[in-house]
Amino acid sequence: MHDLIVPTCASIRDAMEAINSSGLEVALICDAEGRLVGMATDGDIRRALLAGRPLEAPVMPVANQEFVAVASDCEPSVAVQLMIEAGFSCLPVLDSSRRLIHLHTLRSALIGGRVPSSAVVMAGGRGERLGELTQGIPKPMLPIGDRPILEHIVRLLVSHGVRRIYLAVNYLGSMIVDHFGDGRRFHCDIEYLCEREPLGTAGALGLLPEPQTHPLIVMNGDLLTSINLSRMLALHQTGNYAATLALHRHIFKVPYGVVHSDDRRVLSIEEKPAMSYEVNAGIYVLAPRAIELVPRGRASSMTELVDACLSRDLPIGAFRMGEPWRDIGLPDEFRAAQPAEERGSAPRLRAVG
Repeated sequence: MHDLIVPTCASIRDAMEAINSSGLEVALICDAEGRLVGMATDGDIRRALLAGRPLEAPVMPVANQEFVAVASDCEPSVAVQLMIEAGFSCLPVLDSSRRLIHLHTLRSALIGGRVPSSAVVMAGGRGERLGELTQGIPKPMLPIGDRPILEHIVRLLVSHGVRRIYLAVNYLGSMIVDHFGDGRRFHCDIEYLCEREPLGTAGALGLLPEPQTHPLIVMNGDLLTSINLSRMLALHQTGNYAATLALHRHIFKVPYGVVHSDDRRVLSIEEKPAMSYEVNAGIYVLAPRAIELVPRGRASSMTELVDACLSRDLPIGAFRMGEPWRDIGLPDEFRAAQPAEERGSAPRLRAVG
């Protein structure tokens, strides 16, 4: 990071030398207190030179002072997703005084952050509960903000270092194949598990082209979440579990006063109590020994697979996620997801200028 930093008095030549030494196509301009005040990209400098500015001219007037940075509490996966989506090569991390304390780079995220695990996303369902919304489009391709639900999931997986992704497709699967192709533009390799008939939430695992030698991430294709998959994988491997389930705390508020009574008398009234449950979030990590239990050639569910593990006394891990999670299963849920996704990670990001 220090190779990229130049002072506010730096010239265009100084910024070019910093860019040349780092290979990141950007120079970071900091004041004497270490506050980031501007970013000069290779393109900014090229335009300045074409406009006739000399190499010894100050760089600040040609730098971008309305750049995007993230706060120190921003999850790395959120930063990586932002870089992928916005096409940034790097993303500064600032403290509360706008001092530069770290730099996320897409290069290190995509190369240094690679994990050996693959992922399967179940994207073959019809989404019948969504009614007319899925008459001519598969549920995972419904747009949330400016991209399909399934693309959000693919980008999440990539941001956690997963580079090999299988999409299980059935209903209108050609639309999914046309959109994602081989995955190259999403910085991953995508292959397709084509279900001739619906195989449930686990059956498509029987279509994997080769045995898995590392933990496999399995996700439903209708989820909107920022779950920390890296932590989930770590918990799974540390616990040596056959399978690990992501659990989401669901709070159900009873809209009435609940009366507690015995046979004849009212004992108490509890006004609109909240009931809390841990629910299956539709996100799993499976060890190879669990995948071997999936029946081939017929539909099966993840519930069946978990029961099969438990009946054999294979340990099942519980990953209690705290990140936002939404199952896009009903029209109201789909509509409610729109403003939340448009806000995205805005509270953790800020334009500085």
